[in-house]
Amino acid sequence: MMASPEQQATASRSTKTDAKPKGVVDEIEVRGHIVDSLLLPKILDRILQMGGAFEIHECKIGVKRSDPSYARIGVHADTPEALDAIIGDLVEHGASPVHPEDVRAVPADVATAFPENFYSTTNQQTQVRLHGRWIDVENQEMDCGVALDVEAGRAWCVPMIHVTIGLPIVVGHAGIRVLPVERARESSPFGFMGSSVSSEKPKAISLRSVAESIRATRAEGKKVLLVGGPAIVHTGSSEHVAQLIREGWIQTLFAGNALATHDLEQALYGTSLGVSLTHGAAVEHGHEHHLRAINTIRRAGGIARAVASGLVTSGIMYECLNQDVDLVLAGSIRDDGPLPEVITDSIVAQDRMRESVRGVGFALLIATALHSIATGNLLPAWVKVVCVDINPATVTKLADRGTFQTIGMVTDVEPFLRSLAAELSSPVQGESSPS
Repeated sequence: MMASPEQQATASRSTKTDAKPKGVVDEIEVRGHIVDSLLLPKILDRILQMGGAFEIHECKIGVKRSDPSYARIGVHADTPEALDAIIGDLVEHGASPVHPEDVRAVPADVATAFPENFYSTTNQQTQVRLHGRWIDVENQEMDCGVALDVEAGRAWCVPMIHVTIGLPIVVGHAGIRVLPVERARESSPFGFMGSSVSSEKPKAISLRSVAESIRATRAEGKKVLLVGGPAIVHTGSSEHVAQLIREGWIQTLFAGNALATHDLEQALYGTSLGVSLTHGAAVEHGHEHHLRAINTIRRAGGIARAVASGLVTSGIMYECLNQDVDLVLAGSIRDDGPLPEVITDSIVAQDRMRESVRGVGFALLIATALHSIATGNLLPAWVKVVCVDINPATVTKLADRGTFQTIGMVTDVEPFLRSLAAELSSPVQGESSPS
């Protein structure tokens, strides 16, 4: 944001709400690109919505677009409890107390449960103040608590189910600050795809943006995660995904029993849900194929043994094993079989997924609401996420559940994957395929 010296001088004067100041007061500060990202007006609105009042004690707006801005705001409330609630809410939006305290923690008194008044995390980068020094919270994830190791000077997100008696858990909002992901200052591959659901924008431009982001992620040494549903196989897209894996663009794959089953059904019978992927017509007794495929794999001792023995010679599962892709198959209540590699304990599946998202820089979620939302809950806010689905409600659900960084493309998955595979196979000047 740009401002003249006169505007800066005006902004530096104290500004306050018309309401009479409330009984207790604290001071917060926000810094960064707080105007063009709408962070400052959002914070002022939240103060009023929660029954408080504010005075802007200082506000310095950056002169150039690249310059950060700064605001120091007095927050008033009727009671100390109301003030604590307001300050706690503002911290999650990126504000910090002017006079911060050290973080407070109490030992957990019940296994698999947080203490009362525990701090609930967001997917934004979070820091806690320990011995007067701000430290990063590790393994950032929404809807967790924060565990503390005072001696080691460490803090990390911990799911409720993994709380043990005596583990120090952060309580309240003192000594916590959140560093929101700011809007990119320069043009980026995601610049064109500015809205959350891209249903009417030219698909070719959006697709090139996705390809550029995947290339950039691999160039940075980070992993690309694909989360896929069975529609990938039903629409005849298995070979496109297999190509992406074979060429080294995908390092991690999350899916359920269905994607793996129908991929193996195609490899063994040439059908998906009993429909020929060559002729597009149902074949005789085809409705049995998915169950027979599961049975064949179980008799072989699992997917890995079926591939090693030469029983399975093509498809997504085949390429995952040949390219050493980190494969996590998380089951659900409706699964047939399931396949031996499918994790049927949801807690175990969550933990495997948590391990696998470390180091992911880009996530591509395709045609699966269940696994897409589950993955979105595990990803920190700075990981780019693209969701491709014929149903726009899938993207909306992701955003509603907190994965606000998701960019949505409403389209059929087959033309998208075919075009993406072709785009990434095309050589770019000065670049080569990933290793």
